[in-house]
Amino acid sequence: MDEVLWATGRVSGIVGLALLTISVLLGLVTRSGRPLPGLPRFSVSLVHRNVAVLSTAFIVLHVVTLLFDSYAKLNLINVFLPFFGSFKPFWQGLGTVAFDFLIAILITGLLRQRIGAKAFRLVHWLVYAMWPLGLAHSIGNGTDGTDLWFLGFGLVSVLAVLAALGWRLSTGFGESGAARKRAESSILSATELNVTELTTRKTEVA
Repeated sequence: MDEVLWATGRVSGIVGLALLTISVLLGLVTRSGRPLPGLPRFSVSLVHRNVAVLSTAFIVLHVVTLLFDSYAKLNLINVFLPFFGSFKPFWQGLGTVAFDFLIAILITGLLRQRIGAKAFRLVHWLVYAMWPLGLAHSIGNGTDGTDLWFLGFGLVSVLAVLAALGWRLSTGFGESGAARKRAESSILSATELNVTELTTRKTEVA
């Protein structure tokens, strides 16, 4: 039974981290307003949300599984309070902090209508701290953390996020955002023009 729990916790943690990486990348990309190849603009946001939900599910599965794994020696205190674990407390604590951030994001997401969009966005920025903490936790505390394939995965993930972040902060990104606003403004103007023409025609007919 412990072997099944260990394997489930291990795989769910890796998959959760991979999905979280994709979610972070999509979150950076969707802010530009550009569609992805084969996906219209609105679908990019939908994919981003779905990937984020899947990532959350796998991370929760990872934590719950390790609670019942005797080898992990994890308890409820370790899940919510960082750096109190008996096994590699520092690296385990980084995972706990990341999980606490995830809980904060989930709670504010559920209360978004009550707390307002501004407060939700401020808390949502925690995901950009949660991701590197989760990656560091996986390397320092994970069974596969020091394997070459996992270190390669981590390196590719870091380079991809840094590239996306660099583009996010570039002037080209701002221009694409302005282009999106101009396009939305043009659509709105065209809609208003059509409504005006339709109203004029109705008046003439009357």
